[in-house]
Amino acid sequence: MRTFTIGGIHPPGNKISAGQPIHQMPLPQKAIILLNQHFGKPAVPVVTKGESVKVGQLLAKADGVLSANIHAPVSGTISKIGETQDASGYKHHAVWIDVEDDIWMDSIDKSSEIIRTCSLEAPAILEKIREAGIVGMGGATFPAHIKLTPPSGKKVETIIVNGVECEPYLTADHQLMLEKGEEILIGLTILMKAVNDTKRHYRH
Repeated sequence: MRTFTIGGIHPPGNKISAGQPIHQMPLPQKAIILLNQHFGKPAVPVVTKGESVKVGQLLAKADGVLSANIHAPVSGTISKIGETQDASGYKHHAVWIDVEDDIWMDSIDKSSEIIRTCSLEAPAILEKIREAGIVGMGGATFPAHIKLTPPSGKKVETIIVNGVECEPYLTADHQLMLEKGEEILIGLTILMKAVNDTKRHYRH
């Protein structure tokens, strides 16, 4: 298939899992949480070996402007804090958790009810995003609160929701939009409020 003016090929999509519903994976016995899940310096641990943690509890605090907070994805006991190798073979600081039960922080709302309004003002929304340690899901993992803070004198006029799957086998983005479309649109309206995007331009 001719794709570019100078030639080239268009490989098959290989969307093997297309149309498959999202499943809840079983909890592991042990979780290793890397502390460099963002563009900047690794986060600094705020927990100690032997400490019990809950889902959503702060494990490591951002260290610098481009760093991001890291939270516990499971509940259990901290069994180790040290270095480990990632999937690429590089060593990084990490926190080991022996998983026990499934206990969440009281501040986390586990209700299935969809909340369609946000009473927070823009600065408070950005602070919530910063505290949550949300980063971009591309290769750069850039902290989201910085992305949403334009330079002085600049204004955000358009928000683009990128639902394109960048690799042949990926189907998670498409399925997420099918199953969680309303939640995604609510999140978009919150982002629009966070950046004072009053023009409300949409790109599909």
